[in-house]
Amino acid sequence: MKTAQKIKFDQVGGPEVLRLDTVDLPAPGPGEALVKQTAIGLNFIDVYHRTGLYPVPLPSGLGVEGAGVVEAVGPGVTDVKPGDRVAYAGGPLGAYATARVMPADRLVPLPANIKDREAAAMMLQGMTVAYLIRQSFKVEKGMTVLFHAAAGGVGLLACQWLSALGATVIGTVGSKEKADLARKHGCHHTILYREENVADRVRALTKGDGVPVVYDSVGKDTWEGSLDSLSPRGMMVSFGNASGPVPPVNLGILSQKGSLYVTRPTLYHYTSTKESLRETADALFDVVAKGKVKIEIHQTYALADAAQAHVDLEGRKTTGSTVILP
Repeated sequence: MKTAQKIKFDQVGGPEVLRLDTVDLPAPGPGEALVKQTAIGLNFIDVYHRTGLYPVPLPSGLGVEGAGVVEAVGPGVTDVKPGDRVAYAGGPLGAYATARVMPADRLVPLPANIKDREAAAMMLQGMTVAYLIRQSFKVEKGMTVLFHAAAGGVGLLACQWLSALGATVIGTVGSKEKADLARKHGCHHTILYREENVADRVRALTKGDGVPVVYDSVGKDTWEGSLDSLSPRGMMVSFGNASGPVPPVNLGILSQKGSLYVTRPTLYHYTSTKESLRETADALFDVVAKGKVKIEIHQTYALADAAQAHVDLEGRKTTGSTVILP
């Protein structure tokens, strides 16, 4: 029986609850594939699972994104075969591992021009950007949008992709260094959210009109400012809770602020079928292959150092994409 090293946690809490363990891997069953992992993505949703904000049955593995090579497949699997380079984002928790068995229909074959580390760094964040700007709200040339956390992993990809679409990007950042980083990746206007009133700056930049869409992964701290940045009938896309969950809301506030729309999407619901998963991944691979979106890995950590990776992520010490190496 094959063994693997895996990060597990038995109780919710801080990064210190994460521990490295050796586990036995069963042979892949019907519809499953055994993947030897070469790179693992670090994402804020991992923090949500670890802290219990998004409850999971315990004990549990951690991580939803990775890349590697198929070593074996179970009965009935035809979409991938041993030797295929693959990547994934979503599916059962457990990406923080040297190898794992997982549903084969959640694996996406990698084009030759996409490296393993790039794939692990971009699948979750890149496909998130894909559904946010192509489906949750379809951004078109000439639009102005507000994107919070513009220097984060999702933010840097979104700034590039939105700029390539011909949109004007207003991004919030936490420091002048992060503002410089966001601008280098296509963000046209940056707002230092600790020093400036976000909604006031957005109104000034849009001649009082506001923006048709706000993309907000911060949550509690930016909720009011996001609503106040929207034009009438604008769309608030709340897709994360980095500062904590949004408190209970009186829906009447949406009418008072301009008949606003709010959606709380997840990648899973936009890639729940094999067809939608492949289509979303292909859209990402296309913009990366054309050089419209560049994947930059700013930090790497060993698997055994996963806890430190979480400390740095929560401490806002990371920028761009981060990869854990098994």
